[in-house]
Parts: sequence; C-alpha cells; structure tokens
Amino acid sequence: MATVAQSDAVVFVVDDDASIRDAVRSLLKSVGLRSESFGSTEAFLSAPRPAAPSCLVLDVRLPGMSGLDFQAELAKRGVRIPIIFITAHGDIPMTSRAMKAGAIEFLPKPFQKKELLDAIHQALERDRAAREEEAGLAKLRARFDDLTEREREVMLLVVTGLMNKEVAAKLGVTEITVKVHRGHVMQKMKADSLADLVRMAEKLKARPRR
Repeated sequence: MATVAQSDAVVFVVDDDASIRDAVRSLLKSVGLRSESFGSTEAFLSAPRPAAPSCLVLDVRLPGMSGLDFQAELAKRGVRIPIIFITAHGDIPMTSRAMKAGAIEFLPKPFQKKELLDAIHQALERDRAAREEEAGLAKLRARFDDLTEREREVMLLVVTGLMNKEVAAKLGVTEITVKVHRGHVMQKMKADSLADLVRMAEKLKARPRR
C-alpha cells in the first residue's frame, strides 16, 4: 500500500490514559511518523497545528466531552481532520455514529498495531489528497477572479454548450468579440480545451446569471 511521505505528516493522539498515549507514540516513532499527544480535547484545541497532512487518534471515553461529541464539535468549527477512534467500550450504535460522521476507523482496545498503522496511513493519505485538492481549487479560484467581468460572462455561457454566435446574441456583442474574450479566458484559466474549461467551471460551481 502506498503511504504518505512521513517527513511532513503528524499524528495527533488524544487519550486520557498516559500508557495508551505512550504506546501509540512509541509505535508511530518506530515507523518514522511524527506525533503529538494530549490528555484532553481542550489541550488538543489549544495547541497549534502545522499545515501538513495529519490525522487524529481519538479515544471515545474522555473526561468532559466524549470523543463522539468532540467529532461533532470539530465539524461544527470547520476543523477537517480524519479521525480514528479507539475505545475499550465500543458498541454497534457508537461505531455506526462515528463512521456516518466520517471516521476512518473504529478500533477496540487493545488494538492490533497493524490495524492502527493501516488506518493512520489511510487517514494521512486522505488528508494529503484533500489538502492538494483545496490548494488546486484556490489557484483555480484566483485565475477565475482575475478574469474581467465580460470574460467571466463569456466563460460561463460557453461552458453551457452555447456557440459563439449564441453567446454574442445573449450578451449583445459581435461574434468576433466573443472569440477574443474566449481566447483570453482559455489563456488566463490555463485550459487546454473546452472540456477542460467545463471541468473548471464545475469545480468552481460557477453558473451564468439568469
């Protein structure tokens, strides 16, 4: 299985049992993964998190807010981080709730080392992919914002399948003008084809004004 580059990744561990934190930290160190551990959700929230692929190994039963409630709280705050739950007191409803909310895995204590490491690698790969997609979307949005208002209008009509003359009629300009703007759009958006431009518009969720 392909694994995320380990040099920049970090695994966060939140468990009120110091022996579990130490065991997970030692396991991660043995395979070259960096980790940071916390005894409470509050400590985790107050600590700075690097802009690098990461995941959270989270105990279900914690003092104060439970791990499941903390999962919901992170989502509410817009903190997107893949979560792997570990617990000595799991049941089917608990597992179902965690997985429906997007957890990567729900492992019983004592967990198998390989199972935990496999889940962690999966979580880190997912987070890296999400970060790359987000960065790509930000670049795409910057290119779109760099278009003039008329160029945006032309782009959003062209990607609906309209011909140049149809776009010209809608905008009240000449077909030649549309061709010029369309050329500028293709260049500025770095689109190799109309299909490429359509995919970009879909990613941006950009629609022509009605």
